[in-house]
Amino acid sequence: MPRDVILTPEGLTKLKDELAHLQAEGRREVAERIKEARDFGDIAENAEYDDAKNAQAMLEAKIAQLEERVRAATVVDPSELSNDVVGIGSIVHVKDEKTGKSQKFTIVGSAEANPADAKLSNESPVGRALLGHKRNETVSVSVPKGPARKLKITKIDVGV
Repeated sequence: MPRDVILTPEGLTKLKDELAHLQAEGRREVAERIKEARDFGDIAENAEYDDAKNAQAMLEAKIAQLEERVRAATVVDPSELSNDVVGIGSIVHVKDEKTGKSQKFTIVGSAEANPADAKLSNESPVGRALLGHKRNETVSVSVPKGPARKLKITKIDVGV
């Protein structure tokens, strides 16, 4: 049974754009590869044809996956977010109590998570620990090695 996909409005737009691109340009490119491979001759012993058909199968699987994500998407309503409590769509400013280092994270659904862009999944250890907490609260985040990190929430912004 597919689980809910939680997205911000921006995330839903990106997902739909990617889907549209794959359905149009992606399919056209794969069809052209298949057509070129057929021109090489006997398709029974044609590695280019097999490769193009495999690419087509992978593309169609990706399209089906994206279509299912769009169908199952629950979009975060920006009007329901507040600066009082951390939720999906919040931008959270935290300070590590041990190192004194300040960081800023955007809490998003797992489909949009990208740690390189400081977009943390609501299912990640840090995201899960921050959800539901308020400004000036300190949360404890379990890490794989060593003692738990203590993060103090210094500011909450609406990020959607």
